[in-house]
This record gives sequence, structure tokens and C-alpha cells, in this order.
Amino acid sequence: QVQLVESGGGLVQAGGSLRLSCAASGSIFRIYTMGWYRQAPGKQRELVAAISRGGTTNYTDSVKGRFTISRDDAKNTVYLQMNSLKPEDTAVYYCNAAVVTTNDALVSAWGQGTQVTVSS
Repeated sequence: QVQLVESGGGLVQAGGSLRLSCAASGSIFRIYTMGWYRQAPGKQRELVAAISRGGTTNYTDSVKGRFTISRDDAKNTVYLQMNSLKPEDTAVYYCNAAVVTTNDALVSAWGQGTQVTVSS
């Protein structure tokens, strides 16, 4: 089917930067909206940022001006550039993609998650 593999998480000091990547592979015909979610301990998973196939983006208020989402459709990859990181950004970050497969199914694919830890 479809696999999403994230990379780029890690430990960073407050004020630092990280860049997350998520590459999709498998039986892909077309990828529509791609997004990044995060889940902190004891909290619900929340949408951080999303980007449509046409490039329209949206962000949760807490990351506006600090995070930038982008995509490379030739590589089936979505990125999240995170600047001015804060301890409250600490979470497991998950990639999501709305994918039409080669057998014409629409699937919502998820990555395995990558840990981002911001120390104060």
C-alpha cells in the first residue's frame, strides 16, 4: 500500500531549529493534502500544519511565524522547518498524507512518528 517514513527529529535547545522530512512510497497514484500532527504526553494529537496539492498552507496558531511546511511532489516528500523552538513544542510528530493509490483507493496514510524534544 502506502508507507510514510519520517526523519529529522531530535533534541534541541530552546530557540533552535529542526527540519522534519516525510517521504511517501508504495502504490501511489497521486498525493493530495499532506500534513504534520503532534502529540505531547497526556494530550490529544493536534494538527500542526498542512499543505494542499496546490500549495495552500495552514498552521495552528501556536506555530505561525515559526514553522514552515513545504512539499516536493517529484519526491513525494513533505517538510516541516521548525525555527525558534520552544519547550512546549516537545512532542512526537506524525506525518499524514491523503493518497489515491494505483488501484484507485483513497487512503489516509500515517508515519510512525518522530520525537522532537526542546530543552529549556
